Formats: sequence, structure tokens, C-alpha cells
Amino acid sequence: MTTANLRTELALLALLALLWGSSYLFIKVAVAEIPPITLIALRVLGAAIFLMIVMGLRSEKLPRDATTWRMLLIQAFFNSIGAWTVLAWGQQYVDTGLASVLNSTSPIFVFVITALLTRHEALGGRKLLGAALGVLGVVLIVGVDALRGLGDQVAGQVACLIGAALYAGSAIYGKRFGHISAVATAAGTMIWASVVLVPLALILDQPWTLAPSMAAISATAILSIVCTGIALLVYFRLVRTLGSMGVASQSYLRAGIGVILGLVFLGETFSLPVAVGLGAAIAGVTLINWPKRQKTQV
Repeated sequence: MTTANLRTELALLALLALLWGSSYLFIKVAVAEIPPITLIALRVLGAAIFLMIVMGLRSEKLPRDATTWRMLLIQAFFNSIGAWTVLAWGQQYVDTGLASVLNSTSPIFVFVITALLTRHEALGGRKLLGAALGVLGVVLIVGVDALRGLGDQVAGQVACLIGAALYAGSAIYGKRFGHISAVATAAGTMIWASVVLVPLALILDQPWTLAPSMAAISATAILSIVCTGIALLVYFRLVRTLGSMGVASQSYLRAGIGVILGLVFLGETFSLPVAVGLGAAIAGVTLINWPKRQKTQV
């Protein structure tokens, strides 16, 4: 990968972090009036419809073989059905700061799974150092005090770690879809997520009885189309270009995005530890994604 191409992919990685990092703001607005299961169901259903429209505009078609659809179901479990459900449950019992730290450990899970099991891409000390730096950066960004709750509410913390592990599984398993386009992969996963979550929402929440405000409806629409549909298009592209460790490293940037959004919209202060944390997170992402130097032949 050339330096110019790397800059493009890192810019897309930052965009992905922005899209997923900002989703928490829209979730906070929407979930005040829409139950969580219904919100997630609307999120994936809207994303599926949006992605199908994109496929139509590009004259692309969904896969027709059963094997690929079984693979898409597994991918949907990793990146939405399982991960979002377990994280939503765990975050009921874990403070936001600690949850952010635990959720940011996906690259470490990718490293361990790749080293011990899949071995599908090259690893090394540089990527391990990058993963460690990234976690340190997130800890500094959210505040060291967030770690004081570590060991309390163990079940919730384990749930957050399981969510991070599922995200890691998504980044690894997503490498298997080279035979279909990124759009088809994203659409297929959201179709499966809709098949599972929409009936669940209808049974549990009876959403036809709800009367959400325009603010909640708008937040849900943005969450669905922008933070999910468009984000997944970027995600499945980066899985192919940056690899599993690379795309997982956006979890470090999400914390930085949260800080920036807080500065812009909430008037929060910018402290020295946060600045150091941002630097460490960026350094970690750079180390993970910097291409290995090619040996020159004599």
C-alpha cells in the first residue's frame, strides 16, 4: 500500500470512528422515548433498506447461495445482534468511562485470536505495542478514575468484554467475504439483524403504542442511515484494505471523537491527560496500521 493510499484508508478509519463515536449521542436522544430493543430494530431495519437502495443504484445483487447467507448470519451476530445486545445489557451496570475502556479492547482480542487461532494476517511487536498504547490512550482520555470500579459488578464488565470480543470476531470473520462486494456484505448482515430483531421488538415492546417526538425520530433515522448504513460500507471496505487489526483500531479513536464532541457541543474542558491520551491513541492506531517495510532486493 502506498503512502497516499494509506492516508486515504486512515482518513476513512477516522470517519468510521466519527460515525460510530457520534452514535452514542443519537442513541441518548432516541432511547429516552424509544425502548432499546425497538431502537436497535429500527436501526438495523433502516440500515438494511438504505443499503438495498445503494445496491440498486449500483446495479448490484445480493448473494443467492445458502453458504454465503449462513456466513452473513454469523457476521451479523458478531457485529450487531450479539455485540449490541450484550453491550446494552452490560452498560446498565457499568459506568460509561469504564465501559469505554473495556469496549476499546477489541484490537487486543484480535491480536490474541489471530496469534493463537486464525493466523490470517501478519502480526508483530509493533502491532502489539500499538494495541497496548491505544488502550492506555483510552484510559487517559476517559480518566484513570474510571478504573476504580474494575472488579465491581463483574457480570456487567464481563459483558462489555464479551462485546469487545464479538467486535474482534467481526473484524476477523469479515475477511471471509472477498467473493461479494462490501455493499452486499453490509446489506446482508443488516437483513439478518432485521429478521432477528424486528420480531423481537414487536413481541416485547409493541412499538405501535409508542408516540416518539420528532427529535427522537430524527435521531433514530440518523443513527440508522448514517451511523450504521454508511458506517458499515466504510467498515467492510477497511476490513479488506487495513485488515482485522487495522479496522479494530478505530475503537481507540472513538474515545477521542467523544472528547471532541464534548468540547464542541457540551463545553467540556481539555486537560493535559486527555491530550496525552489522544496522542497515545493516535500513536497506537498508527503503529497498528503502518505498513511493514519491504526489503529491497540487491
